[in-house]
Amino acid sequence: MATDNKQLKQESMRFLITGLLAVGIDFSSYWLLSDVMPTDMAKACSFILGSIVAFFMNKLWTFENDDHAVNAALQFAGLYGLTFFANVAVNHLVLNYAVDMKLLAFLFATATSTVLNFLGMKFWVF
Repeated sequence: MATDNKQLKQESMRFLITGLLAVGIDFSSYWLLSDVMPTDMAKACSFILGSIVAFFMNKLWTFENDDHAVNAALQFAGLYGLTFFANVAVNHLVLNYAVDMKLLAFLFATATSTVLNFLGMKFWVF
């Protein structure tokens, strides 16, 4: 039991660090891209960039899964496909009610997909 708690703490901390890096990439690319393309498209592209970083760091470091199985990549893609739509939808909805509040929309969208991603990766993907 103590080992399970220790492992969960370690995974949670690594997930947080990985998430901060992935969100940093998501945020910076969203901010830059939203000036040159429609906001929903910019959010979609930034989410995908952050997702690529999240996959490799979570697979290899957070959950220490060094299997070369295609299955994990497919499950990750499925999970991120679902959270992708949740992320872009929440971002869009917040901007509908809080026009010109890109930061607020980004934070709500990120919080939503972060919770869904951790649960999905912990209990389904890795």
